[in-house]
This record gives sequence, C-alpha cells and structure tokens, in this order.
Amino acid sequence: MHLDIVSAEEEIFSGTVKNLSAAAMMGEVGIFPKHTPMITPLKPGEIKVITEDDEEKVFFISGGVLEVQPDIVTVLADTAIRGEDLDEAKAAEAKKRAEEALADKSDNIDAVFSVVIPPRGGHGSDPVSELGGFFVMMNTYFN
Repeated sequence: MHLDIVSAEEEIFSGTVKNLSAAAMMGEVGIFPKHTPMITPLKPGEIKVITEDDEEKVFFISGGVLEVQPDIVTVLADTAIRGEDLDEAKAAEAKKRAEEALADKSDNIDAVFSVVIPPRGGHGSDPVSELGGFFVMMNTYFN
C-alpha cells in the first residue's frame, strides 16, 4: 500500500509500505493493505512503518489525522520529523526551555507558547525544538 506522511512544512515520507502503526485517539492502530477505510485523529507520538524492503522507519508527529483507504494511507500532521533526523541534545534543550516557561507562575500564556512552539525562523526554528516543546506542553496541560 502507498503511504504519504505530510506536515504543514513538507512531505516527510512517500512510498510503498507493508504496514504501519500509530497512536490514534482511540488507541494504537495497525494498518495493513486492504484495511477498511477510516479517518481518525492521531495523538502526539511515533508512527512506525515497515517498508517493502522490511526496513523499519520511525516518524514523530505532534498530532494529526490518519486517513486510510484500501491501498492508500495518508498522515496529515501539524509537525513531523523523521526518526533519523532527531537530535536528542536539541530535543532535551527544547524540553528544558518549555519546562522553565511552564514553571513560571505568571499568567502570560503567550510567553509560554512562544517558548513551547517558537515561530518559524526564531530561536527554535528546527522541527526538533518544536516537537520537544510541544510534547511538554501537551503533557502538562492536557494530561
């Protein structure tokens, strides 16, 4: 089946895969060829893909939508990054900045969001910084 993973910034992956798994709002889903059509929201987390060459690829998303057709699967994500592009040091730094902003007891939520999800071209203009901060914000406010 064909899989497209697309973020607001770019196409992250496009190719033929044997299967994929993702964290949907209703729970973990596994998608194989000829799956029943469905559309479901995705939670922030990882998407694991097995390619035709039996290679496992991992992608991290900040949430999005999964659309499944019998031979085509599309993931529309706000922010996404390939697992091999993930820089652990940058993610840890982004997490620290986000936690510091959240620990600030001020009522200025705009300041928190400017650190958690910095604007494009800002101090955290790479997807890793955005994802790291986004996950901290999601865990703090919504769990």
